[in-house]
Amino acid sequence: MTATEHVILVDKDDKETGIAEKIEAHKQNLCHRAFSIFIFRKQPELELLLQKRADNKYHSAGLWTNTCCSHPRPGESILQSGKRRLQEEMGISAHLISLGWFHYIAPFENGLTENEVDHVLVGTLEQEEFIPNPNEVKDYKWISLPDLTKEIMQHPQDFTPWLSLALVKIQENIAVI
Repeated sequence: MTATEHVILVDKDDKETGIAEKIEAHKQNLCHRAFSIFIFRKQPELELLLQKRADNKYHSAGLWTNTCCSHPRPGESILQSGKRRLQEEMGISAHLISLGWFHYIAPFENGLTENEVDHVLVGTLEQEEFIPNPNEVKDYKWISLPDLTKEIMQHPQDFTPWLSLALVKIQENIAVI
């Protein structure tokens, strides 16, 4: 990982417009490209791997979210960056497919804002064991989609703001998972 991370700036149609330092993009509310990864298993019903973000994350620390999320680096494709980041964050290798993207804006109490074109990537667990990076992940759990929907409705404050938005793409494309 480089000392200074950069993100790809995009317009709301996901057309590249430049690059910016990651924290500055979040401070200045600049629209940038991101991805959210959802890893599933069938045991016996379809279950999603959730992670609880580490307490040291620059926003949404300690909240439950999808398996992995991040930003592609300049010159890196969404699928390349998703595979790289899934390995770095969760210790998982998986074939990923894209279900499309959505745009959202979420301001945080610390003055940062997520203004992202978020690509939704899915895959299935291809290994039995994995070791999440403790600098990124505080905890993890497997959950069915109906149970997750119920938990989000009952305790929305426990989840990242993009999770429920990305789940719409999952529900729309459940047949391909």
